[in-house]
Amino acid sequence: MTKVFILLGIIFILIGLLYPYLSSLGLGKLPGDIVVERKNFNFYFPITTSIILSILISLLFKIFFK
Repeated sequence: MTKVFILLGIIFILIGLLYPYLSSLGLGKLPGDIVVERKNFNFYFPITTSIILSILISLLFKIFFK
């Protein structure tokens, strides 16, 4: 369990450091991401981005914990 928390911490640190570069890839603005913009209300649900990130994280866990 300790290894999982350490790995998650490292992943979050890497994402934080690489965020400026990752945002230029278009993550969060993919087709399938739900965006509702009204006068006083903005709703954003990045479903496609969440699915892609979930697949990538699952693959990383499968590689490192096999």
